[in-house]
Amino acid sequence: MDADKLRALEINPAAKERPRGAVWIIFLGVLVLSAVAAYFAWPKPGDDRRVLRGKTGGLTAGQSAGSSTAAINANSSVAVDPKRAGVVLTVSGYIINRERIELSPRFLGLVKWIGVRKGDTVTNGQVLVLLDDAEQQAHVKETEGRVTSARTALEKATLDYQRMKKLIASNIETRQNEDDYRLRVESAKALLHEAEGALEMARAHLDWTVIRSTIDGVVLEKLVDAGELVTPQSFGGARGPSTALVAIADPKDLQVEIDLNEADLAKVSRRQKCRVSPEAYPDRAYDGYVAEIAPEANRQKGTLQVKVQILHPDQYLTPELSAKVDFLAGGDSQGK
Repeated sequence: MDADKLRALEINPAAKERPRGAVWIIFLGVLVLSAVAAYFAWPKPGDDRRVLRGKTGGLTAGQSAGSSTAAINANSSVAVDPKRAGVVLTVSGYIINRERIELSPRFLGLVKWIGVRKGDTVTNGQVLVLLDDAEQQAHVKETEGRVTSARTALEKATLDYQRMKKLIASNIETRQNEDDYRLRVESAKALLHEAEGALEMARAHLDWTVIRSTIDGVVLEKLVDAGELVTPQSFGGARGPSTALVAIADPKDLQVEIDLNEADLAKVSRRQKCRVSPEAYPDRAYDGYVAEIAPEANRQKGTLQVKVQILHPDQYLTPELSAKVDFLAGGDSQGK
C-alpha cells in the first residue's frame, strides 16, 4: 500500500524536459530585435543633411547644414524680428531733460507778479516774474542825481582851467596855478566816471527785478506765488524764503539716463547709435546716440551712468518716465 502511494508521487522523467523549440524561438526574436535597433542607431553618411520646407519651396537633400541655416533665416517660417537685428545690448532707463533751468532772484525781494503756470510754453526773453522794484527805482534816481552833479562839477572845472590858461598866456598867473586847475579837471572827470558806473549798477539792479526766460521751453514747475519773499541764498529750514521762482526746460532736448552694469561697459561707446522706445508707447521708436559716459563709476552699485541723446523727440516722450534703449552694432551716429 505504501509502495503504491510512493509511485503515485513520483514525477515522470519525460515531464521534466522543457520544450526546446520555444526557447529557440525566444532567443531568435531577441536577436532580430537587437539587429534592427543596431541598424537604425548606426550613423548614416547622409545624416548631416536635412530637407527644409519654407515659403519659397524645399531645399535639396545635397545642401549642407550651413546653407540650411541660412535658408532658415531667409525662407523659414521661424523669422528673426527685424527690430532686434543688430542689437548688442538692451537697458532700461529714465527720460530726462538735458538741461533743467531754475530761475532764481539775484537779491532778496518780494514777488509782485508771476505770469506763467506749470506746463506753459515760454520763449527766450519772455517776462515770467516781476519783483518789487521800489527800492531799485529810488536808487536809480539817486545815482542819476550824482551823475548830474559830477557832470556839472566837471564843466565848472573845465571853464576855470580855460580861464587860467588865458591868464597864464598874459603872464598874469603862474604855471603852478595852471597845474592845479588841470588836476581839478582830471579829478572832476574821475568823479563823473564813478557816478556813471554807480548809475549803470543801479539800472542793472532794476533790470534784475524783471525775470525773463533764458530758453525756448516749457514751465516744469511754478515755485512761488505773488506776495512771497524770495532770496538767492537759502538760510536753511523748510519755512525760509524760496530760492527759485520757476523751473523751465526745452522739451526738444531730451536724454535717457541709464545706470549701466560694469559687465556691459565693453558693449557701449561714445556716439554709438541707439534706438529708444518709451515704455508707455512700446510701438514707437526714436533714433539716438550715446552722448555722455560718466568718468567715474558708482562703487556701491557697480554701475556707470550713461546718457543717450534722443534725436527728434515729440510729445509722446515725457520726462521722468521709463524708456528702453537698444544699443546697436555699427558705426557712430552723425547726430549733433
